[in-house]
Amino acid sequence: MFVLLHIINEAFYHMNTLDILFIILDLAGSLAVFLFAMKLMSEGLQKIAGSRMRSVLGRVTGTPLSGILTGTAVTAAIQSSSATTVMVVSFVNAGMLSLAGAVSVIMGANIGTTVTAWIIALFGLGEGSGAFSLPMLLATVSLFFIFSSKDRMKSIGQTVIGLSLLLIGMELLQEAMPKIEEYPSLLEGIASLSGYGFWSVLLFILIGTVMTCIVQSSSAMMAITLLMCYNGMIGTEMAIALVMGQNIGTTITANLAAMVANTAGKKAARAHLVFNVVGVVITLALFHPIVKFILWAFPTDVPMAITLFHTIFNVGNTAILAFFIPQILRLVDLMVKERKEEGDDEFRLTYLEPTLLSTAELNLQSAKMEITEFSKRVLRMYTFLPGLRTAENEDEFDGIMERIAKYEEITDHMELEITKFLTKVGSGDVSQHASERISTMLRIIDNLESIGDTIYQIAMTRKNKREDAVHFDAGQNANLEHMRELVEKALEVMDRNLHDYDHVDLDAAYAAEHEINAYRDRLRAQHLDALKLGVYDYAIGNAYSSLYAQYEKLGDYAINVSEAIDSSRKHTEG
Repeated sequence: MFVLLHIINEAFYHMNTLDILFIILDLAGSLAVFLFAMKLMSEGLQKIAGSRMRSVLGRVTGTPLSGILTGTAVTAAIQSSSATTVMVVSFVNAGMLSLAGAVSVIMGANIGTTVTAWIIALFGLGEGSGAFSLPMLLATVSLFFIFSSKDRMKSIGQTVIGLSLLLIGMELLQEAMPKIEEYPSLLEGIASLSGYGFWSVLLFILIGTVMTCIVQSSSAMMAITLLMCYNGMIGTEMAIALVMGQNIGTTITANLAAMVANTAGKKAARAHLVFNVVGVVITLALFHPIVKFILWAFPTDVPMAITLFHTIFNVGNTAILAFFIPQILRLVDLMVKERKEEGDDEFRLTYLEPTLLSTAELNLQSAKMEITEFSKRVLRMYTFLPGLRTAENEDEFDGIMERIAKYEEITDHMELEITKFLTKVGSGDVSQHASERISTMLRIIDNLESIGDTIYQIAMTRKNKREDAVHFDAGQNANLEHMRELVEKALEVMDRNLHDYDHVDLDAAYAAEHEINAYRDRLRAQHLDALKLGVYDYAIGNAYSSLYAQYEKLGDYAINVSEAIDSSRKHTEG
């Protein structure tokens, strides 16, 4: 890096400081427009794809070919390999996608991302590259006015604006690039970088890696590389080396997302890194034959030659490494050691990212999986209740009470953190559909937290009963146990519904709720008769009626969750 800084200093030595500043500002401003355009276009495409994008990834089989084709199609559709790989890490983290399937999808994502380079090479270079922008912008404005009430039309409009701004960004970058004839010292500096033979290739790979890590966009770096080729600043060999480095640098996004993931999620991210690094090593071994072929295919059009190489690099490496997925997984196992997972008794968020992802769709997928985890915690908490009745001594009883109290704290924290996350998502630019899903999720987590509170109240009633030496007879214990089983069935139906918002079994939820209410009414009638006949005293009757009423309240919260999901689905279908 010191050598690079020295050469850059020499290149700009004879230039005016103000000229250097303007070049840097022009390049930074043009790059900002390009990055914003890529973000806008990618977000628009992701909104159009919506939940279908997630369901396609979720149906990936263990066959490498199916994963590769899926990754290629999804990335080509949403124009963001980073979004695809982040989703893959999230799916592996959730156990919805095998690690082998994730590797094949990531391979396909690398192929899909080559579409951006072809768009730039075909439409974004040369004079008047932004010629399509004005009609695109006008068409988008008309879409917003005519179809302003339809989210899908808005998303299409956003995509078209993004594409037109991308072409404008390319034109601005092209104009901002220093002209070789105006700054010969710059050409001499870059030429000196290319004069170290094979070491120059490695140096440009390093530059491409570092710059892509900084910019966080391989597409932006690809655009800059193509422009440098178009302006004659670098030759084919060094441009190819830059592209190879960009393929390593682009893995940083998935690895950053995996920082909060579990071991499986981290392995998926490392697999992305391994695949791209091994691909670079393979290409280095065949570097000169590949360069000769590229120059033969496009002897005078260097940008097209580099775009062709980008495609050959990703397609070729995928074709080779698809047969070595088991070996990649073994290498990843060595890189990421299995760690002892925290117990369920510790508070942690499994799926929510520390920073928001690019679109509401991706963020809501993370929130949905976290809510599913929330439900799993609540059901686990519910299983502790029978132990309070069967505990043989005070130590055993107190241990169960401590666990229930700990879980009650966890449910409070989970509700708070998920609510904060959803509020943050909702404060951004979200569609009507996304806004309705956020409202649904807020209702769900409110009811899940209420379930946790009620379980804790049942436990406290049991504790007070024990301290006051209140004892139920065999019939009362049998009645409460049957009530507990009915509520457990209702909670299990609720949990199943939370796993698939598009297929809510509301009939099963209502059936479970009806059984709970009917049995509650039966117990209430029997209880009133028993009080009149003096079968048991007030203290026993009060504890008994409190418990079956609290169990019935749990059933209410469970049906509220299923109704919230079903209501959201009906709004979406409408």
